[in-house]
Amino acid sequence: MIDAYIHPVQRTVLQTPAQWLARRGVRADSVSLAGFALGLLAVPALALGWWGAAFALIVANRVMDGLDGAVAQIHGPTERGAFLDIALDFVFYALVPVGFALHDPAAHALPAAVLIAAFVGTGSSFLAFAAIAARSGRQAEQFPQKGIYYLGGLTEGFETIALFLLMCLLPAAFAPLAWTFAAACAVTTVLRWHQGWTAFAPPSVRRPR
Repeated sequence: MIDAYIHPVQRTVLQTPAQWLARRGVRADSVSLAGFALGLLAVPALALGWWGAAFALIVANRVMDGLDGAVAQIHGPTERGAFLDIALDFVFYALVPVGFALHDPAAHALPAAVLIAAFVGTGSSFLAFAAIAARSGRQAEQFPQKGIYYLGGLTEGFETIALFLLMCLLPAAFAPLAWTFAAACAVTTVLRWHQGWTAFAPPSVRRPR
């Protein structure tokens, strides 16, 4: 919901470390893979109940996610980089609830499963819109730095990470937080379906502006 406002600030903050890495020949793809590896480590940390470590690893993953984009802007963005960015992000988002489910299967498995299903809804609608938009040459004006069409919504990257961090701070509240966010994701999915239905309607049935 507020990703469009966060990204300009993020680019400014990460510009200096990105330039430092770029001068040393570090490529954006390497930063993406390193960030994903840190994110993977959050899963066993969550499973073991190491909430502080999991919190730090999730933050590190997101910092690296922003840093890879800043490095890409210096070297020049690539299609492979755009692919890695979104593909790794979606897997990371799905794995965090798995970590909570592993920690307490009896209490967390069902809400984690529902939350992951909700992520499938938001992710599939996001990618479906981006794929069709690419065919028609559409661009997201609010996210010109993104390698694909970036469709906003009620639950975007910032809100998802804020949820994960809140879950680390309040692990006993995982279930109600998961149920609430899953409902918000459902709203996002329906809104994106409507947006796609309207945006990609045949010209003969589109409403005149």
